[in-house]
This record gives sequence, structure tokens and C-alpha cells, in this order.
Amino acid sequence: MIEDSLFVAAAPVLVPMPAERPYTYAVPAGMRVVPGSIVRVPLGPRQVAGIVWDGLTEQVDAKKLRPIEQVFDCPPIDRGMRRFVDWIAQYTLSPPGMVARMLLRAPEAFDPEPWIEGLQRTLLMPDRMTDARTRVLETAEGGLAWTRSGLAHAAGVSSTVIEGLKAQGVFETVMIPPRPVVAAPDASYALPELMPDQADAAAMLRANVAAGAFNVTLLDGVTGSGKTEVYFEAVAAALDQGKQVLILLPEIALTHAFLERFQQRFGAKPAEWHSDLPPRMREKVWRQVAEGGVRVVAGARSALFLPFRELGLIVVDEEHDPAYKQEDRVFYNARDMAVVRGHISSFPVVLASATPSVESRVNAQQGRYSRAVLSARFAEAALPDLKTIDMRRAPPARGGFLSPLLIDQMQRTLEKKEQSLLFLNRRGYAPLTLCRVCGHRFGCPVCSAWLVEHRFRGQLVCHHCGHNEKRPEACPECGTLDHLVACGPGVERIAEEVVAHFPDARTIVLSSDLMGGVRRLRLELEAIANGEADIVIGTQLVAKGHNFPNMTLVGVVDADLGLANGDPRAAERTFQLLSQVTGRAGRTGKKSLGLLQTFQPDHPVMRAIVSGDAEAFYEREITERERAALPPFGRLAGVIVSAVTRAEAEGHARGLRRAAPQASDLFVLGPAEAPLSLLGGRHRFRLLIQGERRADMQGFIRTMLAEGPKQRGSVRVQVDIDPQSFL
Repeated sequence: MIEDSLFVAAAPVLVPMPAERPYTYAVPAGMRVVPGSIVRVPLGPRQVAGIVWDGLTEQVDAKKLRPIEQVFDCPPIDRGMRRFVDWIAQYTLSPPGMVARMLLRAPEAFDPEPWIEGLQRTLLMPDRMTDARTRVLETAEGGLAWTRSGLAHAAGVSSTVIEGLKAQGVFETVMIPPRPVVAAPDASYALPELMPDQADAAAMLRANVAAGAFNVTLLDGVTGSGKTEVYFEAVAAALDQGKQVLILLPEIALTHAFLERFQQRFGAKPAEWHSDLPPRMREKVWRQVAEGGVRVVAGARSALFLPFRELGLIVVDEEHDPAYKQEDRVFYNARDMAVVRGHISSFPVVLASATPSVESRVNAQQGRYSRAVLSARFAEAALPDLKTIDMRRAPPARGGFLSPLLIDQMQRTLEKKEQSLLFLNRRGYAPLTLCRVCGHRFGCPVCSAWLVEHRFRGQLVCHHCGHNEKRPEACPECGTLDHLVACGPGVERIAEEVVAHFPDARTIVLSSDLMGGVRRLRLELEAIANGEADIVIGTQLVAKGHNFPNMTLVGVVDADLGLANGDPRAAERTFQLLSQVTGRAGRTGKKSLGLLQTFQPDHPVMRAIVSGDAEAFYEREITERERAALPPFGRLAGVIVSAVTRAEAEGHARGLRRAAPQASDLFVLGPAEAPLSLLGGRHRFRLLIQGERRADMQGFIRTMLAEGPKQRGSVRVQVDIDPQSFL
């Protein structure tokens, strides 16, 4: 019999690795931990941060347990967030440790921020006065504590003046708490004047926040209808209740204008959270969110995993945007997970879009979501007139890509000193480069994709793995000089054509891969909004909610581009993207025009956009989805098998297919080579599982993985529940 003295207090700790369950650690005498405590524990030869998890631990022989090394001085992760991590892990079939890893991405924030040494005025006076000293003493009146540099800067003196006064006892040293990353927002700072339909929608959102319970509202308003001002009223209501707020945006690093609008309404900017944030600022934001000091965060999808102390509202702006889907390690859709987060912790969620996803529209129709509609632009600004250009009847000149009809309208817009936007969702100069002599095509050596020419940088680049090489002068296959030809247009090639037609116009190209990164893009977006460009050529970046007051013409270079694949969401995405792009025109009331270059002017998507009859499009798309039992009327999951060799990947995928259990409400398609069959040097096969809405998709896949072949060698298996991409 083992004596009780051999058993010690123990705690389950979830560590940030592909662990299927928490590991058990000993709790040393005198150490206190609670569920949610962030601790440092040994893991193999390393020390890692982990989270004390829920659940009981069995009595374990003390000799087998390693002790918790440290409990960080940090607010515990609350029960709602812990349940959220467990829910995501179960739904996405991801190891809970990998979900928890997203919570622990700011390790330097686990300890409190150090206090800063500062100065405070005493009752003593200096031995003599000078103009500089007088300014310092006047600035320091009121008893506030200052940093040395802050006081010197505010008084307009050198630091030696401050040091001299301190030496005479005029100032004493005090410790100052860390500065807030942003000032506290004021819900009543600048109350807006709302149009009647905006006021009705805002009243609905405020009532939902006041109810203090879980509910979801779809805020469905045409471009320029003032959706942001409406959901700001929900933010104000949550702040009045003492709650924290999370606003999710698909491209937070680029939305400088949104931050300015928030500041105009609330007197302070929200804290930002995105991948471009400097590490030190990420740590400050994480810590101050956990402590409750930051009240509003505007962030990318990863902001869902910030440790909010008093979260009471999530707003998902542009809820239809594919950028909310993460397809790395843990595959999840931030829009759907925001709804889950609200449900678990019983607070409201707002989904806002001018072109809602079919899933959200169906949820509203079936009563699971409330729906608030804004059918007119703010201040009665008119929507742009939309027309198609039939490229069969009005083709571009030889070697060009712009129809004469579009060029003519651009000339008229220039003459009126207004702005034009040309949209093409294709980066670089050309999607393919080949040799005229031997037909050699430049492909990625590790992906089944062509290299995209970037003429501004003189490179050929793979947009999937990042491989790049210098554009050669001669064909590597036959050695012929000066016979390489670019096929098809990218935004850089359209810019070249625009400059040839309008050499005196100020032209800007907007693309995520241009030199200068996010900082340059923000400056260029600001320049466009200020009227410092005549013609803008851009990728889908320009469709993400920007407000360009002087833009009155939008031309879509290749409106058919998104329809040319087998994605079941192709029509929906094309409709959303083209509607958002053309919605950049005429937002301040000027008469505006949108022109869509297409070879399919009678396609239902083109007809819906030109007619402005979004309801007809949604009705048709929803009917087709229901008939095919596609989401939201059915369920989909992808299982992607990859390996260094094609035979390994295919063999493992076929083994999984054979191991699939028999089920009347689920069936497996494939395996088949993925459309992008080679990615980063790995061969890829795909299984697609389709089933009824209420089918146990996760249980089916768990059984298939458990009964199928084990992952050996280079084989990797990734599960994608509710896939958004079919590449």
C-alpha cells in the first residue's frame, strides 16, 4: 500500500504544444494556483508558459510529477475564455494546446509592467530663478508627477535644467505607473446625428446590449449607409455598462481612417491588435486588456484570443470577408467563433456588412439572428450608376486590357478633376511569363503554380510559398535572348497602360506586396482620401471599406476573374467583391459611375450588380445552396493530406478513405489531388466530406483518423471544418 505522504497537490496545466489534454504538475507547498493561472512549467529540457486548466487530477505518485516553477503575477484567464478554447479545439479537431498557444503569444506580458521613475514638485524653491526654471515650475503646478524627458519637453527646456532643480530639492523622485496604451474612450464625447433608419438600427443595438444576454444582430446596409456610426452606438452602450469591447476588422493594419473615426466619436483611439504591431506594444496591449485598462480593441482575427477581463460586446465589421478565416495550424473562422464567444459568455455580437455572407443572411431569415437594414446611403448620397462593358463588342486595343469605353470615361473624370479607380484582383505585372521561341513557362520549383512577374522589383515571385528569382534576360531552356513575354495583366501592367494613355495624371498602385509595407499603404490611402491622386489602380485592398470622397468612377478590369474556378462560393464572393469595389464611388454625393469589363454580361452575378437587386441575387444563391445541400443547409469539411512524395500522400489519403465509417448522413468525396497539388515542396491530396446539417461531422472524422493509417515519415494531415478555400 502506498502511503498518503507520497501524494501531493497537483494541477492540470495546458501547455502551448500539440497536446490533446493538460499535463499534471505538482503544486509546491505554499504556492497557490487557480484555474486560469498562467504558470511556468518544465516541458522536457525547456521551460514553457502554460495555463492551469479545469478538471480534477487523479492522485499521482509524487516521484512522477515535476513541479510548477512559477505562478506569473497576471490576472487568471477567465472561465469563459477557457471554455472557448475547449470549444474551438473540439469543433476544429485541433489539439487544445495549439488553441491555448494563441492565448499565450505575448510572454513578456505575464509579469507586471515596471513602474517608471518620475519627478514631483516639492514645497522648496530654487536658489535663483531663470526663464527656463520659471517655465518648468509653471508646467509642474498642480502636483502631477512627470517623467524627466516629459517635463523637459513640455516646458521647452533641456534635461540639465530639470536635473539642477532636482539637485536643489525642488523635485523629488516618485514612481509612476505604466502609461496606458490609449486614453479611455468617452461614450458621450461626440454624439452623432443619425438618419431615421440609422436611429432605428442604433436603438435595436442599444436594446440588445442593455439586455445583457447573448444575441446576434446582422447590420445589413449598402455601402456608405453609415453602418460604422450605428454600431458605434452599441459600443457606447457597452462602455456605459462598464464592459470591454472588441471590434474585428479584416485589414486592421490598413484601416487608419477607421481609427480616426473612432477617435472623433469617442475622444480617443481604440487599442490596435494585429501582426504588424511592434512586439513591445503587443505586450502592453495584452497586459492592459487582461487588467481591464484597455476598454476597446480594434483588431484582426487573432484579437479573439486576447484575455479580456470584462468583455461585453464583439462587433465583426465586413463580416463576409474571407480574411476572417485562418488556414494555419488551427483552422477557424473568426466571424463564427465571435458568435460562439458571445454565446459562451452571454453577451451580444454585431455582424456588419454591405454584402453579408449567405450563411448570415440565412441565419437572419430563420430567426437565429436579428437583422437591421440600412437601405440608403448617409445624407441621401446616391449609389453609383452601374453598367457592364461587353468586351466582345468593345474590346481593348491590341496589347491593351482597357476597353475604349472605360478609357473615355476616365478622360472625362480627369477633366472634372475627380478620381478614378481601376480594380484588378491580381498582384504584380503578369501572372505568367513564357518564351516565344520554345514555349518554356516559368513555374515555381516547389509549387504547382506559375511565377508572377513583378516588373517594379525585377523579380519572378511565387504567391503561394514566397519563392522569388531575378527575371532573366534569356530563356533558361533554349538560351534565346529577348524573347520572354508576359502573358495576362496584373495591376503593374494596368498601371503601365494607364500611364501611356494619361501621362500627366497622378497615378498610384495599391497592392499588399509593394515595397514599404503597411506604413506606405497607410500613407497612400491617406493621400488618395485627400485628393492627391487622379487614378488609383488596386487589388482587393481597395474594397475594404475605405472612404475616398472625390472618387466618382470605378472600373473593374476583369469582372469575370472570380467566376473562373470551381469554388462553390465563387458567385457569392464575386458579387461581394464587385459590390464593395463599386461602392467606393460617389460616397459624398457626387454623381458616380461603375463600369464592369466582362465577357459574360448576362451572368446572374453581373445582372444582380448592375440592377442593384441584391435581394434577387441572395434569393437565387440561397435556393441553389439549399438544393445542393451546401452550407448553411449542409456541412462540409476538408481533410488535406500532404507529404514529400506523391505516393506517400496519395497512399495515406486512400487509407483514410477506406477507414471512413459507414454513415447515412455523411459521405466522402475523393481523395483527389488538390487544385494546388504541390505547395512548398509537399504533394497534396484532398478528401471532401459532405453531410446533412445536423450530422456529427467531428465524430465521423475522429473515427476515420483513429481507424486509418498513422502519420509516419513526412505525412501530415490537416482537418478544415467549414472550408472557405478549395485550393
